[in-house]
Amino acid sequence: MLFSLPFTIPALSGGSDTSLAFEQRGAFALLKSMSICIAIGLSLRWIGRRETRGALYQKEAMAVVGLSWILATVLGALPFYLSQTETEPGQSITFIESLFESQSGFSTTGATILTDLESQEAVPRCILFWRSWTHFLGGLGIVVLFVAILGQGSAGKAMMRAEMPGPNKEGSIPRMQHAALVFASIYVGLNLILLLIYMIEGMTFFDAACHAFGTMATGGFSTYNASLGHFDSGVIEYTTIAFMILAGTNFTLLYLTLLGGPKKLMADSEFRIYIGIIIAVTAGVIFFGMRANDDQFDTLSQGFRTGLFQVVSILTTTGYGTANFDQWNAFGRGVLLLLMFVGGCAGSTGGGIKVIRHVLFFKVLRLEIEKSHRPRVVRSLRIGGNSIDEPNLAHSIVVYFSIILALFVFSWLLLITFEPNTLWQSNNPIIAMDSLGPEAEQALELSTLEEKLLDSASAVAATLNNIGPGLGVVGPKNNYAGFSQGAKLLFVWLMMLGRVEVFSVLVLVFPSFWRRV
Repeated sequence: MLFSLPFTIPALSGGSDTSLAFEQRGAFALLKSMSICIAIGLSLRWIGRRETRGALYQKEAMAVVGLSWILATVLGALPFYLSQTETEPGQSITFIESLFESQSGFSTTGATILTDLESQEAVPRCILFWRSWTHFLGGLGIVVLFVAILGQGSAGKAMMRAEMPGPNKEGSIPRMQHAALVFASIYVGLNLILLLIYMIEGMTFFDAACHAFGTMATGGFSTYNASLGHFDSGVIEYTTIAFMILAGTNFTLLYLTLLGGPKKLMADSEFRIYIGIIIAVTAGVIFFGMRANDDQFDTLSQGFRTGLFQVVSILTTTGYGTANFDQWNAFGRGVLLLLMFVGGCAGSTGGGIKVIRHVLFFKVLRLEIEKSHRPRVVRSLRIGGNSIDEPNLAHSIVVYFSIILALFVFSWLLLITFEPNTLWQSNNPIIAMDSLGPEAEQALELSTLEEKLLDSASAVAATLNNIGPGLGVVGPKNNYAGFSQGAKLLFVWLMMLGRVEVFSVLVLVFPSFWRRV
């Protein structure tokens, strides 16, 4: 029932222009979706009218997180489906594609199957606003919002961990409900500040709001086909870079910085490594980009602007594009693919594995290597000079990396096995198969296979880590429209796994999770 409220703002934005039939179509679709939400909420309350409210434990909290995200994805897909939004001219969106767009918004992935965002007949503006509005809701965290508003007792901690994945900071805000309110306040405040700055820099209110939602949620949905590159403004790009870096920073750390000054920010080891990665990778991208004469690397200033923007955009999992990095040199493309598995800081709106997990993973590896030749030495896991008291943390870090690797490999194998080759063949410059000889046909098939292997890997990485754009057929100038319905459903599942703590989704498929003990 609470979820029905966010539909009102996009509906009002479309219903205000009654002269446009397609805007009315979008507004009515949003109102119908709101009615369905209320009906489902009332039905569930009626079904549970005789149930007594008991304690909510960690197991129930995990079920709430996983099931609420599934339900939110379905309900969020209704406006796209009911408004008959078009993925291509004359081709209405399917329900699976609606689920894809909805999950991409709520999970702040930013992947899309809409090919023409600037056609109001294909995508009504109120639906375009709803699309970006899902970023705002997803970045805030639907369940974090519930914790802040309703409170969930002892289960609040489990729900917050599921919504803000990553090892917890020592000395953070003690009460989970208070932590959720602080998180929400900083998030909303930064959105409002960025919206005003964008308007000062020349954006309309509509564009400023949509791009502010996409930036602070590290989502990347834009109102233009060329993404943020449409504005071709260095001022807007550098503003976006600064706020993407803030969005990828731990929000608890931002709160402590407001209380204790900038020294709190620089004293945090995760933040220093986070900034270090941005500086080092940007320097490498600029050097090899200028060396290879890549597009938009003609001068140092242009290369710095392009390289820094794309590195920050991919690292923070925002996915905005100002350049076609799919045409860069091998180093540039490869390092951006690797950055997809890094992500922002723990407790941020960024997706990915998180910087702190990578730090802990390499520390665990170093300790294990030392044990191999100094078995009697006992060292504790330390971060920023402080010993970590959690005894099972090293084990959980290794398990988490193993699960992400297994999910990536399994999904990649599924995609390359069952996805038809037609998507890659249609994009190949040599299409006339009938006029080719046996050798040329074999070369074309091999070329298609090589592209399929890399593009599928980047598509899985981009959705599992909530990036959005990948390489090849899912590059910054393309989208996910060409994939089959089954592949899009796989991507929906991967985006959810990437956004919510992975265990909160995986446990739902185990029968033992649902048994009473």
